[in-house]
Amino acid sequence: MRIGVLTRYLIRLHIGPFLFALSTMTGLIFLNAVVQRMDGLIGKGLPWRVVVEFLLLSLPHTIALSLPMSVLVAVLYAFSELTSSNEITAMSAGGIRPTRVLVPLLAMGAVATCVMLYFNDRVLPESNHRLKNLLVDIGRKSPTLELREQIVNEIRTESGLDVYFLTAHRIDQVTNVLEEVTIFDSNSALRRRTTYAARGEMAFNAAKTDLYLTLYDGVVHEVRTDRADGFQRLFFDKQIIPLRNVGNELDRRFGGSDRSDREMGFALLKQNSNERRSELDSVRLDSQAKALQAVRLALGRPLDEDSTMVTAMLAQHARGHVGIVGDEPSFLARDPVTQSIVISSRTRASRGESLDQFVNRYDVEIHKKLAIAFACMVFTLMGPPLALLFPTGGVGMVAVVSSGIFGIYWLGLIGGESLADRDLADPAVAMWLANFAFLMVGLLLVSRMGHANAPLRGGGLDNFVSALRTRFRGARSHEASA
Repeated sequence: MRIGVLTRYLIRLHIGPFLFALSTMTGLIFLNAVVQRMDGLIGKGLPWRVVVEFLLLSLPHTIALSLPMSVLVAVLYAFSELTSSNEITAMSAGGIRPTRVLVPLLAMGAVATCVMLYFNDRVLPESNHRLKNLLVDIGRKSPTLELREQIVNEIRTESGLDVYFLTAHRIDQVTNVLEEVTIFDSNSALRRRTTYAARGEMAFNAAKTDLYLTLYDGVVHEVRTDRADGFQRLFFDKQIIPLRNVGNELDRRFGGSDRSDREMGFALLKQNSNERRSELDSVRLDSQAKALQAVRLALGRPLDEDSTMVTAMLAQHARGHVGIVGDEPSFLARDPVTQSIVISSRTRASRGESLDQFVNRYDVEIHKKLAIAFACMVFTLMGPPLALLFPTGGVGMVAVVSSGIFGIYWLGLIGGESLADRDLADPAVAMWLANFAFLMVGLLLVSRMGHANAPLRGGGLDNFVSALRTRFRGARSHEASA
């Protein structure tokens, strides 16, 4: 068999399983993601174009997970078929080494890696950004999601003619419970009504168009402008206030929100990381300068700039601009200069911690995008020797091995991301550790491909399990004899 013919044959052999695995796994993950968010869409009267847009924007995130998985499934399945039909044996008899078969596969893995790099840099961040904006716009259709604590919230009806103003000391977005509620209603030219309540509850009707506020233990102040004695005050234990036709209009605000780390490409992530790192260096240098300044003041050897700073602080303290913190030690309360230096150092330390977290988050996202793309190459390298190890495994071997590798890989990736975000591990090490571990395993298996056992007839999960047991018993016997 000529090399060109072999390469084309291997490529054709992998395309079918790859497309099948990609469509199947993408569909399963996609359905799971859509079901989790469907509660926020049902009953809101969204036009079909918005629903289709939501589905399309949810798809890229799913593909970013399923594409590397599909590479491994395709390689495992294709080589399992080659092995069970004795084609690998025929190639070896024809003078083609098993490792030679890896060359076209690695080229395909490199293509998949390049596709993933472009996808993670351009397609995925933009779709995540647009999806977030869409979900925020959909959320605005529900006033319960729009209301904020301790500010004046404007609730406008669909027609825009009636406007209500609501304030609450506390709003529980999960249970829709409000505390210390005030509602101002001036939609009538003859009546101004202000309602106060100790607590309340929010609920929508089935069509998600009318908001019902159930208030408890309150009072209503009503002023009539058509007569002189038009003021009255009504106390109530329970009162239901219907707000008709609110939250039934979708207001699209394209591109109006800031981008998070998952909504940035490589260039933007690197730019933000460098900016935060530069600001962090400035904060650290300023902290060192202030610390030296405090030491000079304590030793009684101030410079001219220190004297200027002390004079400004004392003048500011005299005007009452530098306050005394209640739990500070007594010597700080007697020394406004020392107190100001301590407070400013704490502020800089807090700012430094925040900047450090931002830098880690951006660096983690960069390395995560790169590591997931490079996983296509790692999985391509691991697949053939694994299939040769268990020649009669069949579809059962593909399902078991791929599921195990996926579980370990994503567990390492998610755990590493959590550690790196909390500054407990270096972002590069945390994100690339799983790739490195599987790469070492893959290289070890590839080095032993020439010593693979001759394939046996048959297939299925039972033969795969039997092969595992045989190898395990052989290993134990070898240890016992040693």
